[in-house]
Amino acid sequence: MSNVAIIPARGGSKRIPRKNLKPFDGVPMIARSIKTALDSGLFAQVVVSTDDEEIAELARASGAQVPFMRPAALADDFTGTAAVIAHALQALEQDFAFACCLYATAPLLQTRFLQQGLNLLEQHPDKSFAFSVCDFGFPVQRALTLDDHGALTALYPQFSQTRSQDLPPAYQDAGQFYWGRSDAWLRGEVLYSTQSLPVILPRYLVQDIDTPEDWTRAEYLYAALKAGGELQ
Repeated sequence: MSNVAIIPARGGSKRIPRKNLKPFDGVPMIARSIKTALDSGLFAQVVVSTDDEEIAELARASGAQVPFMRPAALADDFTGTAAVIAHALQALEQDFAFACCLYATAPLLQTRFLQQGLNLLEQHPDKSFAFSVCDFGFPVQRALTLDDHGALTALYPQFSQTRSQDLPPAYQDAGQFYWGRSDAWLRGEVLYSTQSLPVILPRYLVQDIDTPEDWTRAEYLYAALKAGGELQ
């Protein structure tokens, strides 16, 4: 098995301080992603990339490996995920066919979707990435915005009279995982391109967690899914 899971988890979260360590339904958030990766059976190694000693200690206690500490230059507010994954692969100094970036704040992630992502890449050797997406709840072409006076206006006026059922679906990054060929990560290939394949998740399993409001919504979703037996 030549796959590695890399979980980026820096210590300097601003909008939700220390969110990677914050308990979610009684369990530190990052511990959930580590457990999902380990339980999936898809990875030879589950590695956490962090600049924070407390996160590193918890990651090791949760069963992940922390073979290096991420340099400060890659732990600021501007460094992208791709650079962090490329650094991790270089630091590991091992050959992996596939590397999966799994976000530390993905408590709704299910193993079956991780498996789907790997299957897609294995079935399409001409593609570089496969990652989680979901469709928008309403056509983005009919979005509204506010003008300089605070009044509503169509963001795309050319579609303001088009029926929603006549518009093609649009998708958003679900922010859970990104499978990629290791050489594609190392070359710095672009994720949002025709070299990527979608793992389409239902909207009720998707919640990005960047703000306190996001966190609360994720807790409500998790509680409902847990009560329904879809999550443990």
